[in-house]
Amino acid sequence: MRIGELAARAGVSVRSVRYYEEQGLLASRRSAGGQRQYTEDQVGRIEFIQSLYAAGVSSRTIFDLLPCADEPSEKNSDAALERMTQERDRLTAHIADLMRTRDALDALVATARAYRETLREAAAVAG
Repeated sequence: MRIGELAARAGVSVRSVRYYEEQGLLASRRSAGGQRQYTEDQVGRIEFIQSLYAAGVSSRTIFDLLPCADEPSEKNSDAALERMTQERDRLTAHIADLMRTRDALDALVATARAYRETLREAAAVAG
């Protein structure tokens, strides 16, 4: 099938399909006229890639996980599990950083509100 049909069937844009190829996540064959040709299996591959993106996994990590799908084995499965665990740990650390940042912002908002209240009180006394 051609790129437009693949994109439509997988529910992604043609641009996304091209990006997946550029990242080494998807491969195509070229017709005699130079058009990309894809197989039926690649619809499922794109759906798999999309599920990984939805989980916050980067293109590089997806590339590292694909051997588990392409060549299922205990070794590849173990490597994929280890890589996904590393990715989860990275996300957990990022969430902790975001929570610290939010807490610091909450403290600044509280300080700004208290300061605003003192301005109102001073205006009421002066007024």
